[in-house]
Amino acid sequence: MDNKKLQILTAGYSLHSKPFHIFQPEGLENYLIRLQTTGRCRTRIEGKLERLEPGDLLLVAPGQPYELRIEGEPAIGAQSQGPPLINSGDYHIFPSGEWIEEWWQKQPRPRIIRLPLSEGVVGAFRQIMLERQRISNPSPEIAEYYLKILCTDIDRNLLQQPTRTYPTYLAHRIKNYIEENAAEPIRLEDAAAYAGISVSRAVHLFKETFDTSIIQYTLEVRLNMARERIIFSPLSLEHVAESSGFPNYNYFHRVFRKRFGMSPKQFRQHARTPVES
Repeated sequence: MDNKKLQILTAGYSLHSKPFHIFQPEGLENYLIRLQTTGRCRTRIEGKLERLEPGDLLLVAPGQPYELRIEGEPAIGAQSQGPPLINSGDYHIFPSGEWIEEWWQKQPRPRIIRLPLSEGVVGAFRQIMLERQRISNPSPEIAEYYLKILCTDIDRNLLQQPTRTYPTYLAHRIKNYIEENAAEPIRLEDAAAYAGISVSRAVHLFKETFDTSIIQYTLEVRLNMARERIIFSPLSLEHVAESSGFPNYNYFHRVFRKRFGMSPKQFRQHARTPVES
């Protein structure tokens, strides 16, 4: 497969704060690989609108009807009387060529796959996008190699999708609750109540299923949310911390530096430094 032609037509990141709707009943002309990173939106699958959450990978083949809706949702907590919130961020890649066609046909491709928002997955999308944005790019095959790595990682995650027994279903309910509410204060009691179980059982099931704690996963989701906003939004760093669920900037600064090896300010400067060819 390595000798097959592969081309990345476009790759980018979108951060929506206004309503957005696209509907192409005749389908797209090319393949689409789209990763929801923040917020949520909806897409139509087999006639039904399905919600996309952070970590949901959407796969669309040419000719498949495509609809995407980004709409406002009721605000939470103290802002509940305010206007509906609109927040959706995603990476997207439009590839073409024999390689992607062969990869796509290798096995059945569900429209939505749940992926971890890890540095490996998100980093691959980001590197593909950055390589495509180079003004002078003498080595376009670098982005293609990243795409092949990403596709291989997608296959691995597809093989590792858990069998949804009742205990793992409950753990995934808690995981979804965290991802939906990470920007707000989260209590263990609330996450457990969402799954309809006790706090002790929730803590045990989550750790057993995902090999991490509820608190640590919540922190990881918030850090990933903040990282994307630092790179792609004009928000101040203090606003990034607040809107990503951190109780104060000092705590955010400390955990961000520990996770990424530099301060939020250094990270923004580094991410926005033009790439030299």
